[in-house]
Amino acid sequence: MIIDLLSALDMLLTIQNLIAIFAGVAFGVFMGAVPGLTGTMGIALIIPLTYAFEPITAFALLLGTYKGALFSGCIPAILINTPGTPAAAATVLDGYPLTQKGRGGEAMGMALWSSVIGDVISTIALIFGAILLAQLATKFGPPEFTMLVLFSLTIVAGVSGKSIIKGLIAASIGFIFGTIGLDPMMATPRFTFGELTMLNGISLMAMLIGLFAVSELFIQAEQLTDSISKVVVPKAQISWAKIREKLPTILRGSVIGIILGSIPGLGATPSAFLSYSEAKRASKTPEKFGKGSLDGVAAAESANNATAGGALIPLMALGVPGDVVTAVLLGAFLIHGLAPGPQLFAEHLDLVYAIFIALLIAALMLPIIGLAAIRLFSRIVMIPRYVLYPIIAILCLLGVFGFNSSPTDLWIMLGFGFLGYAMRKLAFPLAPMMIGFVLEPIGEQSLRQALTISSGDWSIFVSTPISILFLGLTVLSVSFITHRTLKERKETRT
Repeated sequence: MIIDLLSALDMLLTIQNLIAIFAGVAFGVFMGAVPGLTGTMGIALIIPLTYAFEPITAFALLLGTYKGALFSGCIPAILINTPGTPAAAATVLDGYPLTQKGRGGEAMGMALWSSVIGDVISTIALIFGAILLAQLATKFGPPEFTMLVLFSLTIVAGVSGKSIIKGLIAASIGFIFGTIGLDPMMATPRFTFGELTMLNGISLMAMLIGLFAVSELFIQAEQLTDSISKVVVPKAQISWAKIREKLPTILRGSVIGIILGSIPGLGATPSAFLSYSEAKRASKTPEKFGKGSLDGVAAAESANNATAGGALIPLMALGVPGDVVTAVLLGAFLIHGLAPGPQLFAEHLDLVYAIFIALLIAALMLPIIGLAAIRLFSRIVMIPRYVLYPIIAILCLLGVFGFNSSPTDLWIMLGFGFLGYAMRKLAFPLAPMMIGFVLEPIGEQSLRQALTISSGDWSIFVSTPISILFLGLTVLSVSFITHRTLKERKETRT
């Protein structure tokens, strides 16, 4: 372990990697601070740029972007009542009222330090949790992975918004797209329509950028107005006494973020809202929430950033993405020839340690960049859309074409852009589709391997304690989803 740790330090602590972490955090802060841009879009855009990098340099840049974007969505949320990211919608509830009271700087300071504390705690949880889970994952075989994928899909369907049916449909569409290409067992073409370029399946890069970035451009193109009211922003400032006073709220939010982030399919948005509601429930002055409470800001932002470490636990230990951003990061791992899961820990432990150290460094860089960015990005959110979005569109085209030099990928990107746009307009969630697409090869291959081993005997899926555990969790998840749905329907009728 000591040798691997020293090797990790030697691998990571170079000028190039430190610059990559800094640049990643700064770029992530930009993507989160501009309404309509997201960390997912940012990571999808820069993955092609990392193809020529060493793996640790690439992940230093990508993970820095992830962490920066999680924080900076609160900047426009607090200043102009416009969440920069979906998770920042919880921060709006108390952040903007504080700005209206002239306490915007205090709100920004609380958001920044709550994010940093939640980030550090979740990274520590990742370091210990992922290694322990990876040791357990060495016992995983085809039956266990099949049941794990099944459980992951039920969780995704259960948190797909107001309509479970739409979540299931989206996940099914993702599964269907995942079957395109060569059969994983027989190597025969499937759904390629005679196109040689489709034998390797749909380009993950084209799908990611099309589904998230291009569809967002279409959504933003509908906005006819381009005026944003200017806000004079004071320097972010908050006393340490205030931070200590809100520390129980921050710690509770961090724990909620880690737990919900580690459950595949949840992510930052439900974590932020659950933490906010728990803070309000535990508060001695719940009537202040929604009118300008620092507890509300601390609860939302600590949980928001704590999901980063939580979501990376199942990704790195099991190869299962915890949310849509880690689904994109899974694609980055595969692009660099690395398979997250037990093999990653067995064969590249020094790289795993280097990634852990990079995450801690990124968390420590966040306050430095965040303090400077709060005033700067209060002006960047005023960049006209007609300037910003054409630049993003050009980056999308260059990124997708530059990755495989394939014109087909550009059409795939455009197709997924229209599909993502239609799904958003019809309130179909994108996350289940993305995760279904990524999990399909794992689920299909594991299922068919298990049935091959057992000569078609389905009892193999209840032959080990781990597979039985995930089957039980699947049943509990389905039961919970059904109970919640019936309860909501009953309340709607009454």
